[in-house]
Amino acid sequence: MPAFLELSPGLVIWTLINFSIFAFIIAKFGWKPMRDGLAAREQAIADAIRSAETANAEAQAIMRESKERIASAQAEMMDIVREGKSQAEAMVRKAADDADVVKKQKIEEASREIDRKRDEAIQQLRTEMATLVVDATSKMLGRSLQDEDHKRLAQDYINELSKN
Repeated sequence: MPAFLELSPGLVIWTLINFSIFAFIIAKFGWKPMRDGLAAREQAIADAIRSAETANAEAQAIMRESKERIASAQAEMMDIVREGKSQAEAMVRKAADDADVVKKQKIEEASREIDRKRDEAIQQLRTEMATLVVDATSKMLGRSLQDEDHKRLAQDYINELSKN
C-alpha cells in the first residue's frame, strides 16, 4: 500500500484536534454572522415577495378600477349618443311640423289668391257682359238709353242670372 493511504494514529488525533479548534473558532466567530446573513437574506426575499404581492394586488385593483371607469365611460357615451339621437329626431320632427305649417299657409294663400283671381275674373266678365248687353240693346232698340241706366239694367240682369 502507498504511504499516503496508511493510517497513522498520531496524525488522526492531531487532525481531529485541529478540526475541533477550527470548528470552535468558526462556531464562535463565524456561525452567528453567517446565520444572521442568511436570515437577513431570507427576510429580504420574503419582503420582496410580500412587496410583489402587494404591488400585484394594487395593479389588479387599478385594473379593475380602470375597467369600471371604461365601462362607465362607455355607458355614458351610449347615453350621450341616445340623447343626441333623440334630440336629432325631435329636431327632424319639429322641422317636419314647421314645413307642414308653412305648406298649409302656402296652400291657404294660394287658395285665397285663386279665389281673388276668380272673383276678379267674374267681376271683369260681368262688366264685359254688361257692356255687351248695353251695346246689343242699343243696337236692337235703335236708340241709346242713358249710360247709367244701361249699366244698372245690365247689372241687375247679371245678378239675377248669377243667382239662378
